Amino acid sequence: MQRIILNETSYHGSGAIKEIINEAQRRGFKKAFVCSDPDLIIYRVTEKVTKLLDHAKMEYVIYSKIKANPTIENVQMGVEAFDASGADYIIAIGGGSSIDTAKAIGIIANNREFIDVRSLEGVAPTKNPSVPIFAVPTTAGTAAEVTINYVITDVEKARKFVCVDPHDIPVVAFVDPDMMETMPRGLTAATGMDALTHAIEGYITKGAWEMTDMFHLKAIELIAQNLRGAVNNDKKSKEAMALAQYIAGMGFSNVGLGIVHSMAHALGAKYDTPHGVANAILLPLVMEYNAVATKDRYKDIAKAMGVLNVDEMTQDEYRKAACDAVRDLARDVGIPSDLKQIVKKADLDFLAQSAYDDACRPGNPRETSVLEIRALYEKLL
Repeated sequence: MQRIILNETSYHGSGAIKEIINEAQRRGFKKAFVCSDPDLIIYRVTEKVTKLLDHAKMEYVIYSKIKANPTIENVQMGVEAFDASGADYIIAIGGGSSIDTAKAIGIIANNREFIDVRSLEGVAPTKNPSVPIFAVPTTAGTAAEVTINYVITDVEKARKFVCVDPHDIPVVAFVDPDMMETMPRGLTAATGMDALTHAIEGYITKGAWEMTDMFHLKAIELIAQNLRGAVNNDKKSKEAMALAQYIAGMGFSNVGLGIVHSMAHALGAKYDTPHGVANAILLPLVMEYNAVATKDRYKDIAKAMGVLNVDEMTQDEYRKAACDAVRDLARDVGIPSDLKQIVKKADLDFLAQSAYDDACRPGNPRETSVLEIRALYEKLL
């Protein structure tokens, strides 16, 4: 038996956020708890939504104590703020940090036994759905608006933990490329490579099946065709990336990921490395490592990446071609090729153990070990 969980409703395209008012009124919501990170408020991105609320005379309160890699403290303070607000729904505006924080707040608000946050790690046995969440992504990468996952950083233990809960998925997603137009070049590249990692890991993960395969291959194709243009600020390419990352999320949320994400989570927790950058650096090397366990799947990935004459290649050739195409794309959009500026050799044992313990690791197509993960990190130093 397979299971697919998606948003109840999603809106796509320029102007999609205008539907926030209609959806809130149709559902009888009275006051919004707006989760958005400080930079988006400073650069007046959040304001694009709050102006709509103001015009409709709908009440809201803003919560912005959110870090790029949101922490247990960010969540617990958010729950307190939500309780004090009198809000009956949440509008999450941002990338993965804002939406993940909103998910944790919404879950805990309706499941108080998880107020420690740490007990949500893995597949938590929550009884009640989250406070209703409207998700408005401002980056084309995380797909947090359509997933049943969120990631929180435990600062005390220098680790990230993944929470998987069907109760946390936003009820409505508003994927509006106009909300993403202020993304700088580097963030466009990093989040785009994050989306590609979702699509590729989702396509080769142990849980992959026909319906998610369809999503992942289309996402790979769209990203390969449009990420370079999006980084160069081409409007149509940016619109395509907004769709591509959502499609990838439709897939991986339902089948899991692999050790690219496990290793990236460890880097984010230890060094506060941006998640998309970590994924982008790791992806080509981990693809090479996983190739032996992927049967003919890299043939499909190579074709989706735009590689020519794939059907004439041997298995070794198309596996190499797929990895090279990903490496070339990362290079073209300005992603570093190694971890020399990020990782300290003295931390390798800790990083490897953290990655091995991560919730994404069991989905990896190739069985691995702490020592093998350590060796992967070391190759990038």
